[in-house]
Amino acid sequence: MQVPFLSLKDVTNMHGEEIREAARRVIDSGWYLQGKENELFEQHYADYIGTKYCIGCANGLDALIWIWRAYIELGVMQPGDEVILPANTYIATHLGITENGLVPVCVEPDPHTLEVDDSLIEAAITSRTKAICIVHLYGRCAMTERIAELCKKYNLKLIEDNAQAHGCRFNGKRTGSLGDAAGHSFYPGKNLGALGDAGAVTTNDPELAAAIRALANYGSQKKYVFKYTGRNSRLDEIQAAILDVKLKYLDEDIAKRQAVAAYYYDHISNPLIELPTRLPDENNVYHLFPVVVKEPNLNPSLKGRTSESPSLQGRVRDRLIAHLNEHGIGTVIHYPIAPHKQECYQHAAWNHSSLQGGDGGRLVLPITEMLADCELSLPMSPCMTKEQVEWVVKCVNEFK
Repeated sequence: MQVPFLSLKDVTNMHGEEIREAARRVIDSGWYLQGKENELFEQHYADYIGTKYCIGCANGLDALIWIWRAYIELGVMQPGDEVILPANTYIATHLGITENGLVPVCVEPDPHTLEVDDSLIEAAITSRTKAICIVHLYGRCAMTERIAELCKKYNLKLIEDNAQAHGCRFNGKRTGSLGDAAGHSFYPGKNLGALGDAGAVTTNDPELAAAIRALANYGSQKKYVFKYTGRNSRLDEIQAAILDVKLKYLDEDIAKRQAVAAYYYDHISNPLIELPTRLPDENNVYHLFPVVVKEPNLNPSLKGRTSESPSLQGRVRDRLIAHLNEHGIGTVIHYPIAPHKQECYQHAAWNHSSLQGGDGGRLVLPITEMLADCELSLPMSPCMTKEQVEWVVKCVNEFK
């Protein structure tokens, strides 16, 4: 049996005729940028998330870049200010910060939830800290009451990287509406995915929204008048129309993902495989289903692992990947190299421990590095059949 990690063709075909009709409507209209389709999707997505404003842009990374840039333009932040963020995330979270001359301060994840460990955040706050950026990684809610308390206590902005968690909730509110602003990605593989690159920012702050809209349109708030030195980062009409179709079905598609995840949680029993803490469905929209591959002869529990274990861990993961591939099952690693280990940041000042009171060597983040060596994402899609889900579980449990 073949179980692709994710078939975008199958996902698109779930609502294929409506998507094709939406594209035809835009093509026939003769208006391809900054038109009615953008207005409709922005309004519908803002209503869905629960914010006053949604600003479409070219992609999820741009969404993050524009948030930080807008705060700098508005005088809320300046280059050199610090932003606390999870060490365990896709590199786009870091790139949005460093692109604007801000300083990322990495905090380790909780090894059981895989999200930022809120018990470690306060120790990372300094007089230069201006914001906490949380990432709802894998579709799992990263927000906690403790994080909200810290933002209030230290007067910090709360920014959400909601690229992987459209539709997720915390205390009844959608992620993307919990803080001061949020960046969203509609990359094709996301739960709400376009047929190309696309992104958005959501916020309740009218001044921030206006600045972001201008920055993403060459810096212009009025035609041929430029308040900022901006860039061209606009959501096109076809993608907006397609996203508006798919938005109608997002909660239904999430429910299908949650059903797949429930079967995984209830039936995966291989002692070499450790599942992250199971969250209530409102807190997890299962963009991905990550597991951690264990090395039985070394630290069998995630708690207490050290940076000495990854090489052994990786070998087991490689064998599992090969085993599943032999049985027609696709997998992906999210992510094989942690951001602070990437070549592009090897000489960055923030990536050396002297900034955090260490000996000046490159940052060592054992839990993040362990996850890079041990995480593996199993197939997750609203298109998966019962037989495919059962096959994945059977093959995972048979691995030795």
